[in-house]
Amino acid sequence: MPELPEVQTIVSDLNKILPGLKITDVWTDWFKNFKKELVGKKILNLKRRAKFILINLSGNKTLIIHQKLTGHLLYGKWKWKENGWMSVLSGPIQNDPRNRFLHLILFFSNGFELALSDLRKFAKVLIWNTDELENLKELKELGPEPLESDFTFEKFKKALVNTRRKIKQVLMDQRAIAGIGNIYSDEILWKAGVHPLKPAQKLSEKELKEIYKAIPKVLNLAIQSKGDSISDYRRPSGEKGGYQNIQNAYQMDGTKCKNKDGGIIKRIKISGRSAHFCPVHQKI
Repeated sequence: MPELPEVQTIVSDLNKILPGLKITDVWTDWFKNFKKELVGKKILNLKRRAKFILINLSGNKTLIIHQKLTGHLLYGKWKWKENGWMSVLSGPIQNDPRNRFLHLILFFSNGFELALSDLRKFAKVLIWNTDELENLKELKELGPEPLESDFTFEKFKKALVNTRRKIKQVLMDQRAIAGIGNIYSDEILWKAGVHPLKPAQKLSEKELKEIYKAIPKVLNLAIQSKGDSISDYRRPSGEKGGYQNIQNAYQMDGTKCKNKDGGIIKRIKISGRSAHFCPVHQKI
């Protein structure tokens, strides 16, 4: 599932292209009642909240997209051929099979399109009044943004100390901290030297500070790397991100720890989710 760095990369990429364009048509084989709401609207800007993409439109409307497990947005040109849409532009959008599962296309005034490719069809798309976004349940329940200046150590600490859950579970809880999922919880804990099974309320002050310091370092590096494409995530150009080439823990089980401490990355299950860690420098 695309997490904060992947969603931020998409928003940043599309903010260089979409503002000022008008939606001239809409195609979908899945979502309902979108064409009437969207045609004629102009793109104002794009923002990110946690793992949500917010496309602000003229007329006090916002298109909200959560890509879920396998969804990602692509910017290009497509043509209907036989039983599906095919990219008319050469390159990764056309060549990468992960980019061929289109379920929503917005057609723009410049002749290009924005498409949602989603293999498993779990993505969520809805339209909301822009001035009422703060009342939308999905956004209202989200925790603080970990890269914002007001994400203080005290605010971080407050989200962790009053729960018996494992630290990995808390980091992934969108109500506690927004935008972190399976990939970056592993990466953050690896960098902080904290075992994923350790109960959050039993973390020492030193461990809390190490996690707090690791969060922006890991997330900003992932953003600089344009996200992690170890699974389905692709940039709007259809290209892969690069963080999967430098990750330290996530899906690295069986490999030597890059901390050079002699450890071998292990994989365990926590409430049905995988966790990857080094048993040498991440002791419980």
